[in-house]
Amino acid sequence: MARRPTIKDIARRAGVSESAVSFALNDRPGVSQDTRARIRRVAEELGWQANSAARALSGERSGAVGLVLARPAHTLGVESFFLQLVSGIQEVLSAARTALLFQVVEDVDAECAVYRRWWAERRVDGVLVVDPRTGDPRPALLAELGLPAVTIGEPGPPAGPVTVPAPAPEPGSVPVPGSPRTPAPAPVSAVRADDAGAMAQVLDHLHGLGHRRIVHIAGLPGLAHTVRRMDSLRSEALRRGLGPDHVRSVVTDYSDAEGAAATRRVLAEPQPPTALVYDNDVMAVAGSAVAAELGIPVPDRLSIVAWDDSALCRVTHPRLTALVRDTAGFGRLAAEELLSVLAGGPPRVRESERPRLEPRDSTAPPPAHTDS
Repeated sequence: MARRPTIKDIARRAGVSESAVSFALNDRPGVSQDTRARIRRVAEELGWQANSAARALSGERSGAVGLVLARPAHTLGVESFFLQLVSGIQEVLSAARTALLFQVVEDVDAECAVYRRWWAERRVDGVLVVDPRTGDPRPALLAELGLPAVTIGEPGPPAGPVTVPAPAPEPGSVPVPGSPRTPAPAPVSAVRADDAGAMAQVLDHLHGLGHRRIVHIAGLPGLAHTVRRMDSLRSEALRRGLGPDHVRSVVTDYSDAEGAAATRRVLAEPQPPTALVYDNDVMAVAGSAVAAELGIPVPDRLSIVAWDDSALCRVTHPRLTALVRDTAGFGRLAAEELLSVLAGGPPRVRESERPRLEPRDSTAPPPAHTDS
């Protein structure tokens, strides 16, 4: 295995002292501009890179930010949303020469454990927090740790008291266990999408076509954006005189399997819906396949809307009506905001571009004989 070049190697090649190399590579005074340029040229020739762990221990930045995803791993391989989101994040971070440390875990407790470990090891300078939840314990934990964060999505209501670790005891003292308490709320930057407005667009479209029995095949029930979409559907339906017997939501795990299973259940009801709204493209395509299997033509007897547009929606027959949004742009906005926070910028909430509904072949007026 090749040996990594050291400051000593650079000093020997450049004909200077090791302290001069340290001054030059850390942008400190003490060497001339010509010497600084020569040292950096030699460092580049040798392929030298700063040791991020050593820099973190000295109080400097690690040069990395973290992203932890607490979702069932089997739901990630078929969903394009996170791939597009991460591509946008990585585009901004790469330009800033900042690494992205990514980890998938089983649940929020495991995610919080990762944050504690990263903080203790000084592995990251800040984190991007996805999937805000109702009763979310993560903002309080990040505030307690003092770990800069940007939430991707509008935060849900805060959690109640959480157990936070006690400070490390002084040598010779008696350790004090952690105790339940809620840290003082700290403003957190966020980038948000208008989920309520997007759902209103969907209901406007379907109601305008004449649909009065609509079922929303939703995602994970504890996510803040799932709750907002369900609340918006309910309020928009009531505004149009449609109660829960006409318009409602059922929850899933975002997978094609659960999307298909939910579709079978609702289409087997005595008065099945005439329109289905799916929280992602994968479930919408699975639902369309179930309808075809059951002999229910789309859109003649059933209209389908997908929340996220993708190539799947455009190549499926019939092509699926979908909400179009710049997911990569959402990721870029989040990464830019985190870099701004790390540079000392104030916390703020930034709005992403509102999704727009793209009507395609999968939506049409319901059959004329359909009962309301």
